[in-house]
Amino acid sequence: MSNRIYVAIDTPDLSRALALAKRVRHHVGGIKLGLEFFCAHGAAGVREMAHLDLSVFLDLKLHDIPNTVAKAIQALGPIAPAILTVHASGGRAMLEDAKAAAPTGTKVVAVTMLTSLDATDLSDTGVTGAPHDHVLRLAELAHDAGVDGIVCSGAEVAAAKAAWPKGFFVVPGVRPADGPVGDQKRVVTPRQAIDAGASILVIGRPITQADDPDAAARAIAATL
Repeated sequence: MSNRIYVAIDTPDLSRALALAKRVRHHVGGIKLGLEFFCAHGAAGVREMAHLDLSVFLDLKLHDIPNTVAKAIQALGPIAPAILTVHASGGRAMLEDAKAAAPTGTKVVAVTMLTSLDATDLSDTGVTGAPHDHVLRLAELAHDAGVDGIVCSGAEVAAAKAAWPKGFFVVPGVRPADGPVGDQKRVVTPRQAIDAGASILVIGRPITQADDPDAAARAIAATL
């Protein structure tokens, strides 16, 4: 993959989403569309964005009983996103069914632990131990279930890749060295994430909220 940056288009405004994607399209590898966009525009909005000929990462983080997740993914079949997310904590059967239901060519990646969470947040939900250990447990589950890879922070990607050399690793919560971290708690720079083994980087606000999104995307790409 020549450009590993996927820009997170996190807005319910279709015209703004299209304008942002058009501005950065020559300096990113694809676009990530999440719940905010999908709830506003659904599959039709995704198809509209796909007309830009950019790889589409559909970040819905599906998490339900196996049959429901499988049928939801089948319903998304006509979109055929390049990448689709489910929650690793949905369990082995859900992960297996998700991959089986996905269109040929769609990478199914399992979200391990959101980068907005830390050890205290884990404890609040009854999960003991360090975030690093929790992520690796879920990475092993995802590998065994046959999905293509995981979503994890840059803090865990090196260990995950060592255990799963052929896995596909999506690293969000990436921030330039001089940028604000916002609501993220476990962040790394784009260069650190790539060096640690990230397959792609998901970068939102450092690009989309910049005065010049195109220049911001070029600057980040230059560090890689």
